[in-house]
Amino acid sequence: MVPFALAGRVMAEAVASGVTPCAVAEVGDARRAIWREASGRLVGGASSPVATPDTVFDLASLTKVLATTSLAMRLADAGALDLSTPVAGIVPAWRGADRADVTVADLLSHASGLPAHAPLYRSCQTPDAFERAIGAMPLEYAPRSASVYSDLGFIVLGFVLERIARSPLDAQFDGMRDALRGAGDGDPSEADVGPAEVVFRPPAAWSHRIAPTRPAPELPSVAHDENAAALGGVAGHAGLFGTAPGVGRLARAMLRAVTGAQPGPVLTTPETARRFVRRTSTPGSSRALGWDTMLPTSSCGTRLSPQAFGHTGFTGTSLWIDPQAGLYFVLLANRVYPHVRDAEGVTAFRRAFHDAAMADWALSNRAG
Repeated sequence: MVPFALAGRVMAEAVASGVTPCAVAEVGDARRAIWREASGRLVGGASSPVATPDTVFDLASLTKVLATTSLAMRLADAGALDLSTPVAGIVPAWRGADRADVTVADLLSHASGLPAHAPLYRSCQTPDAFERAIGAMPLEYAPRSASVYSDLGFIVLGFVLERIARSPLDAQFDGMRDALRGAGDGDPSEADVGPAEVVFRPPAAWSHRIAPTRPAPELPSVAHDENAAALGGVAGHAGLFGTAPGVGRLARAMLRAVTGAQPGPVLTTPETARRFVRRTSTPGSSRALGWDTMLPTSSCGTRLSPQAFGHTGFTGTSLWIDPQAGLYFVLLANRVYPHVRDAEGVTAFRRAFHDAAMADWALSNRAG
């Protein structure tokens, strides 16, 4: 594998300075992983297990792109989902004159008018209850007049996909993931690590290698996000757990779809993939459909190209894909253990990591 000494040093420094107990990274191209590294211990103490490439992380809001957005792309490709369809025509509880023209695309681009978050887990314990509560919630702004990153919108989007596909969200995701795994993408490096896997509701057998997000005695396999946990661990906005190689496999499938240049399994057609990563016309927004896009001030740092797109997760996770460079960057951490740490620390860590990884890549190309 290509050495990424600068990026590895950034990871080690983040662990040593207390930004996160541990971190695992993977960088790859459309064919394979070209670098992986793990740093730190699962809970930070000397007796804690050392992080490795098969350490499992709560992926948090990476669920929005890896599961929900990917499934929306595939349903759109199949002709089953029209992004211009009003949500009211799909979700019975979505009612009111203020939201009658809100579409599936508005949910994907965080432009529906819904607020960012609400602690619905305090009063809602079933999907129907969540659906009714969000459907009756006053909008904060006129749809499409702005973009406010909204967990609530993606919870609704999960319900939309379940109705369109007539299948639970986790079953749809498992089918997509298994199809990609069955097709294989020719990466021999996957044989050297543990399961290249991403799942909702991780099995008990994984517990010993999950990087926890809350202090014991809470189960490490319970989603850190309370609304996702109340929904049984399966939601449109959060709930996925996975390894860096597992996220990398999905990243390669998306990179191949966007570029259309490398044989292998893809998440969707090039046309649909490019539509979903194109920045919308919402005023003041960097959002595409599900994905965010590159800004020099964002978590991807300053060295990725303007074509880059990605997403972050509250627990400390991120994924960025740069079609121009032909690379993806997975960075997984559990910076919320044992308590939520300074957000500025993880923001600086992410930016430094991506800048360092791009510098490493440039150095390796010059050396080669």
